This record gives sequence, C-alpha cells and structure tokens, in this order.
Amino acid sequence: MGLLPGRLSPRLAEGVTRLASGMPFAQAAEHLAFFWGVRLSASTIRQHSEAAGAAHVAVQAAAVDRLEREAPPAPPAAPRDGDPPLQQVSADGAMVPLVGGEWAEVKTLVIGTLAPPGPTAATPGPHATDLTYFSRLADSDTFTRLATVETHRRGVATAGTVVGVMDGSLWLQGFLDYHRPDAVRILDFPHAVGHLATAAQATFGAGTEAAQAWLTAQAHTLRHDDPAQVLAALHALPTASAPDPAAAARAQAATLAYLASRWEQIQYAAFRACGYPIGSGAVESANKLVVEARLKGSGMHWARRHVDPMVALRTVACADRWADAWPQIVQQWRTQAAAQRRQRQQARPPAPAPPAPPTAPAKGRRSRAIPSLPPQRSGRPHPWRRPFATTERIRQATAAKL
Repeated sequence: MGLLPGRLSPRLAEGVTRLASGMPFAQAAEHLAFFWGVRLSASTIRQHSEAAGAAHVAVQAAAVDRLEREAPPAPPAAPRDGDPPLQQVSADGAMVPLVGGEWAEVKTLVIGTLAPPGPTAATPGPHATDLTYFSRLADSDTFTRLATVETHRRGVATAGTVVGVMDGSLWLQGFLDYHRPDAVRILDFPHAVGHLATAAQATFGAGTEAAQAWLTAQAHTLRHDDPAQVLAALHALPTASAPDPAAAARAQAATLAYLASRWEQIQYAAFRACGYPIGSGAVESANKLVVEARLKGSGMHWARRHVDPMVALRTVACADRWADAWPQIVQQWRTQAAAQRRQRQQARPPAPAPPAPPTAPAKGRRSRAIPSLPPQRSGRPHPWRRPFATTERIRQATAAKL
C-alpha cells in the first residue's frame, strides 16, 4: 500500500516533509491546515521531517560506503553545449546556532557546470549553472569523505576541467586533493583583496583615503595584470611611518607570505582569459540558501543531531532534486522502521513457560486417590427426604388428635 511509519498517508507525509524543509515547523502547520485542511502540531511535523532527513543522511552514507567498497567508474559529467564538460567546485562553511548557546559550522559543497559569459550586462563573466549541493555538520576530513556521494554523482572525476574556487583554508586544498588533484585552483578574489586591505589599513590607517586609494589600485592590478606588481607594491609599503609601525610590518609580512605561497592561485588575468570564474560567490550564496535561510531564523536553536537531517533535506529541495531523492528516502525509512521493530521484539522479556501437564498414573496400576465427598449437612432434614405418608398413618394421626 506504500504506507510509511507513523499515521500519515504517503502523500501527506511527503507534503509535510517538503513544507518543513522550507519553513519553520509552526508555519508549516499553518500552511498545512489552510491548503489541505489537515491539522498537525508543530512538534509532529518536526519529528516527521527530521525522521525523513535522517533517512536521507543514511542513504547517502550507505552510498559512500558502497563507492569505497566497490570503486565503480564515475559517470560522465554533463557536457557544456557539446564541448568537454567544465565544472566549478567550491566549498565553505556557515555557522548555525545550537541548543545551549553553542555555535557550530555546517560545511557546504556546491558543484555547477560553467557556462560561457552571457550576452547581457547581467551575466558579464562565466557563471555556474545546474547547481547541486552537499552539506554536513562535520569536521573537514569527515566532510571530505562523505561529499564523495555528490562528486561521484556529478562526475567530477570525469569532467574535462574542474575549477576549484576556494578561500585560503588549507582543508579546502585537501578537499581538492581528495576529489580532483588536477583541478585548476583559484584563490577567491575578494578573499585576496581582503588580505590586501588588512595591510593597507595597518599602514595608512583604517578608513583613510590613502588606504582606499592604494587598495583600489592594487585590486585592479591583481585582477588585470601581473600579480608580481602587487607583491612589489606590498613590499614597498611605508610601514615605518604607520600609526603603529610594528603592527604594520607584521601585517605586511603576513600578507606577502599569504599571497606568495598561493602564487599559482592568484593568476587572475590568465584565469579570466580562459573563461574561469575568480570568485566563490556560488558557495557563499549556497551558504545563505541551503543553511542560513532555514537554520538561522529568529529564535532558532538546533540539537546537534537534528542539523544534518535538516540540511540534507535542504540540499534536495534547493537543487530541485526531490523527485529523485524521495523514493530513496521512503525505502530507507521503511527499512529503519522494520529494524527498530525487530530490536524492540528482541528486547522484550521471554514469555513465561506454560504449566506442566499432570503426571499420568503408571500403566497397570490403579490410582488410589479417592475423591473427596461433600460435607454432610446437619439439622432437620429437608421435607423431600421424609418418607411418604400412607393411608394407615394418616388414620392413626387423626385418631390421636381425637
């Protein structure tokens, strides 16, 4: 019959989950009552949607285990207008509030197919289309491993060129090493400009016209020309005349070391000539769309165990992959419910043994047990026990009275 665990019909169960993946549980209850005429409490909707999300988390974890065990060939990546597929891979993290005032980082991966620059001013440069997501509240190593379910599905290993636009975190370089070692690695341009701003403000003063003029000039050079000119300008900063010369010198040295160690990742003029993006705006938008729009509402605080189920549903809904993912969620949900029933049955105490039947007497011997007789009643006997009166006795009784 296609029934799911719980008391909701299959259609209602799917509708409740979709509503809860996009709005707070109380608001989902209001929409459900208005459009479907079904009244459920916010807690019931929360429990139901978290169970569905947990099933999707289990589906993806099982898929990763299978990929590692069987090592199947990666599927081909989607082509770009008949040309070899060109993909963008970016990852980043966003903070979410947990119960008890704690905050934790949810990491998100976004994968897209790079399209050439558009014909209008609204799409001046290369941009990613067909975006899909993977999010987890996990450390970097665990996230890198679990993301295999999405990188394999999108054919990252078979794409013609993969452009990894990331910020400067070391774990992100490890992510590319794990999934596509030959990826073109690009340091997010706004991230690089932010480091230049730190050095400029330490030298000229925060908010000064001199700091802004120097930063504008160097950002233009970094974007369009040789980055060696920017490193030379950094080296020539007048840190000795800064408001705090020691702090300015430290900021100058740190920025020089940071950009020099990522020399191959800051060749922005060459990247732009190849049609590659130089900003990680796709993953920044993904953080807002997938994570923050649902998990950082006013007054929200999440139990740690409920974060992954919710962001798993968000990645499905935001990528418009619900029709593909829901049947897998349903199948896993039923499997989990059946396993829980078996565990409950095994945990029950054993039923008491039935009483032993009476022992039959030995063959050839008569039982000496004598059934007990009811006790004799004392007192005057009941009239029906008296002897019947004959005619002679009646005559004698009459004569005695006379």
